[in-house]
Amino acid sequence: MSADGFFVIGATHHTAPLAVRERLSLNADAAAAFATEVRRWPELREFTLLNTCNRIEFYGVASDAAIAERVQATFCTRQNFDPVEFAQFRLQLTGLPAVQHLLEVAAGIDSQMLGENEIFGQVKEAYATAQTSGHTGPVLNRVFQKTFQAAKHVRTHTAITGGQVSIANVAVDLAGSIFGKLDQTRILLLGAGEIGEKTAKAFRSRGAGSLTVASRSLDRAMALASALEASAMPFDQREARLAEFDVVVCATSAPTTVISPAAAEAALAKRPARPLFFIDLALPRDVDTHVTELENVFLYNLDDLAKIADENRAAREAEIAKCRAILNEKAAALWQHIAPKIG
Repeated sequence: MSADGFFVIGATHHTAPLAVRERLSLNADAAAAFATEVRRWPELREFTLLNTCNRIEFYGVASDAAIAERVQATFCTRQNFDPVEFAQFRLQLTGLPAVQHLLEVAAGIDSQMLGENEIFGQVKEAYATAQTSGHTGPVLNRVFQKTFQAAKHVRTHTAITGGQVSIANVAVDLAGSIFGKLDQTRILLLGAGEIGEKTAKAFRSRGAGSLTVASRSLDRAMALASALEASAMPFDQREARLAEFDVVVCATSAPTTVISPAAAEAALAKRPARPLFFIDLALPRDVDTHVTELENVFLYNLDDLAKIADENRAAREAEIAKCRAILNEKAAALWQHIAPKIG
């Protein structure tokens, strides 16, 4: 039996700032291609990739302890990322600590926003993708299934999600502090994904007025607009019509920025008395950071919103020790079960 046979390697928000995480992030096609590539190695028996705004993590079961380093090297080559630089941010665990880490991730106590719910669904989606692709086996299947049970138990039997704040609610509160009442505020949502939709719904629940959706897929924009009782707009009109909106929620999966400083400056010239508020929830980021050099422009990204939310985590933080004790006990039992299968 070798503890090194079960590993996790990657980088998370704990050590890697947003500018680094966006260089490490993989889109869906790139993630699938990478997973397919490494699973061809006979020494890597099982593999799952967890890729979110706050973490890129590779979970594996290997017959060779050197495989984790090979996964890292292959990933750095694919991303054109210096391995020496990656080592500065790297998370690397094996055996029981790797199991404990996964349980804490799924339960939300390793999250940038303590107790958040989104990560549980993201872990489930990562596992489902790997399982459907045939990349998991008896060890990872057992680990992830027990992880989901443990995460549900912690969320049910502790107050880790009590007083929870979300990215969406923090964004709406910020908009309220800038514009006051939101009933006359005009919102543009760029991107038709889950995080953008949640933010748009949060604005709606707080009485926001006009809401417009634009996506690189007009069909998806129209479908989401219909669900939100909003209007849809062609994506290529986003910069030309920027002056029409007060708040721009950016949540696309575009590989480069979709809002330029020139477009923001042109929009401000048409609305000199009213500020322009960008909420950039994308990774890589959607808004060119140079827009902050313009007067009357506000820009908040994921890390900015998380820092604000961090001020409200005291009540949930008191539950961490209780959660960790429960998860450590479950991780130890799980490790005893899977360890013989790895050796």
